Amino acid sequence: MIVDERIRTYLNSLDKGHTDLLEELEQEAVSGRVPVIRREMQSFIKTLLAVKRPARVLEVGTAIGFSTLLICEYGPADLQMVTIEHDAGRAERARENFRRAGRSGQIRLLEGDAGILLPELSGEFDLIFMDAAKGQYIHWLPDILRLLAPGGVLLSDNVLQEGDLIESRYLVERRNRTIYKRMREYLYTLTHDPALSTSVLPLGDGAALTVKLTENTKRTLEQ
Repeated sequence: MIVDERIRTYLNSLDKGHTDLLEELEQEAVSGRVPVIRREMQSFIKTLLAVKRPARVLEVGTAIGFSTLLICEYGPADLQMVTIEHDAGRAERARENFRRAGRSGQIRLLEGDAGILLPELSGEFDLIFMDAAKGQYIHWLPDILRLLAPGGVLLSDNVLQEGDLIESRYLVERRNRTIYKRMREYLYTLTHDPALSTSVLPLGDGAALTVKLTENTKRTLEQ
């Protein structure tokens, strides 16, 4: 836990909730031990969508489609979404949930390894949401930045690993050290690339909010 539990509980008590279907899917995910974005991240995404109003969104890590449908529900009515899921069972469940929500025509679900699928994608996305295998973020980053439109936003979830990322690598369990090393490299790259502007937030289990700078913005920052 990277944020005091009492503060988190209070902040989540302010959340107004979602549609009945989204509430149902969240409970289904929790009951089935399927990873689902935390309430504080849900609120953050809803506000981000209100500010950014993206036309095209890419998500890496569909699970059963909760976050996909959250973005569609609170984004612009004409929003188009591409989402990637590696697990066949979860992908099928997500398709069923998209049908239930009447969103199948709005969402393109790609099933398979993101490392294979991302290089095959083209076009630009206004918002990219990363919420999949944390140890792969750094490997996917070149394609993610290629696909992110100038002025577009990359939101990376769960980047602080329950606080492990600030510890010495020797205090991290051996089985988690590769992810630890790669995530630190990922955050360093996001925060030191002159083409990007990134803020790492103690939100949920940590989130990185990155903007791909336009040429005009870069010139302004350099002055």
